[in-house]
Amino acid sequence: MIDFAKALWREIQEDKLLDGAAVLAFFFLLAVFPAALFVLSLLPSLSIPHLQEAILDLLHQVLPRQSADLFEVTVKYVASKASAGVLTFGLSFTFWSASTGVYAIMEQLNAIHEREDRRPFWKARGTAILLMLFLFLLLIGSLSLVIFGGAVQSWTASVIGWSEPLRVFFAALRWVIIAAGLLLALAVIYRFGPDLDLKFRFIAPGNIVAATLIALGSIGFRLYVSKFSDYSATYGNIAAMIVLMLWMYLAAMALLIGCEIDLMLHRHKRGQTD
Repeated sequence: MIDFAKALWREIQEDKLLDGAAVLAFFFLLAVFPAALFVLSLLPSLSIPHLQEAILDLLHQVLPRQSADLFEVTVKYVASKASAGVLTFGLSFTFWSASTGVYAIMEQLNAIHEREDRRPFWKARGTAILLMLFLFLLLIGSLSLVIFGGAVQSWTASVIGWSEPLRVFFAALRWVIIAAGLLLALAVIYRFGPDLDLKFRFIAPGNIVAATLIALGSIGFRLYVSKFSDYSATYGNIAAMIVLMLWMYLAAMALLIGCEIDLMLHRHKRGQTD
């Protein structure tokens, strides 16, 4: 285990994953607000009750307080100013910025695999757009399942009454749905991101580690920001943006490390069979 950790650290340094995560964090930040603008403008037409509240609740549980508050302000602004013009602008800018963010992920995954992307530009960009649309649909679908689970919880409680086991079960079910959605997103990105004919694996060491690191990183960073660091005193009004970008940097690092782990295990297995 120690030898594997040392080898992983060497690969992280050789493949410059720290720099790659910084690049991804920049593109994530560039993409997240136009994407949020488009998705939130689209919410009223989806006819899914309490979807906006579910998104806000999830953001406050995952992100540090400053960043969640920043998104909440965006949600309320879009909800009050939603119009065809906002939706049109969000759609056009989302396709450019979010697909650019996904394309940056694809380039970093190719770099980890030491592979030059030989796909034509239209095919690579088309893949990025399809991955982006898949991630949007997966996010909305996962949150819809969470909302449906809440409705089932309320109905069950009305029949048998509220109890602590019931609360624990549905709280666990909610996070199981979110975890499954995250694992599926990582599996699809790892399969179709690089220009390689890879096997699709929903459960793989890399995406399990990446999902775990994202969860632990979110919890740890949220605790650090809330208890041990006052970014508002240092950065003033831009503290929320700084905190959000740092969180995205941690998430990007987890995503790249997961890919690196899968590649190392694949090489080790191939070496044993040769």
